[in-house]
Amino acid sequence: MRVFISVDMEGIAGVVHEDQTDPKDPRHAAEYERARRLMTEEANAAIDGAYDAGATRVVVSDSHWLMRNIAAEDLHGEAELVSGGPRRFSMMEGIQEGFDAVLFIGYHGMAGTRDAAIDHTYTGRIQSVRLNGQTVGELGLNAALAGRFGTPVRLVTGDQSIAAEATALLGPDLMTLAVKEAVSRFASRSLPIFRARAWIRRVTRDALTAATGPAPLVFPPPIALEVDFAQTHMADMAELVPGSTRPAGRTVRFVADDYLEIFRAFRAFSNLSGIRD
Repeated sequence: MRVFISVDMEGIAGVVHEDQTDPKDPRHAAEYERARRLMTEEANAAIDGAYDAGATRVVVSDSHWLMRNIAAEDLHGEAELVSGGPRRFSMMEGIQEGFDAVLFIGYHGMAGTRDAAIDHTYTGRIQSVRLNGQTVGELGLNAALAGRFGTPVRLVTGDQSIAAEATALLGPDLMTLAVKEAVSRFASRSLPIFRARAWIRRVTRDALTAATGPAPLVFPPPIALEVDFAQTHMADMAELVPGSTRPAGRTVRFVADDYLEIFRAFRAFSNLSGIRD
């Protein structure tokens, strides 16, 4: 059994504020170093659970910010690590190689979610993303890319908001684990750290050995991507993507039959929107 694990930071137990997640600001270096250790240990717990379930290969995608948070020497000795960037498939780089299951560890709610730990969708420039009219966050965008390659998501961990978001999108057969309860964007009540890791290991094993689970997420073609940006100049730049249209001042749209093209368009929208001149 081949297992792909995408690990973000905002949904990790003990991480409650964006100062902890910022690898670039030296003012918060100590907080960030703590958060990256917490992130690494939750990844290790999931890896242990995958091997408990009989995994033959585990690939971990470091999926937060600059994507070089997990130190290779601190990761489980039997797991491969995808780190650094840029990457064509961002948080999901490597999924194209073929896997039997995907785990999302430390994920967070989509932009605009109430009582969600550090809610956003890829970047603060994006207010909303829709696929065929359905609003999705990072989880939905990434799950659909896994689905494009025939791989189902079997477990999602983070706070209670991402657990609810994941179940609504992927169905009741999905296993979720809330390692913390967000009480606002920058405040959460976390499980004891070692208990959170123990539960991640156990639930990972259970998710991968369960008799049933969610099917791969597939949106029927033609697939329409719509992205609402925070400001119009961001949409001005995103609209430069060939084939895109502009249905509203802050909204850019792209349609394709293959989700691979949709994901590439989203990545281009996201990156171009950060250019101001």
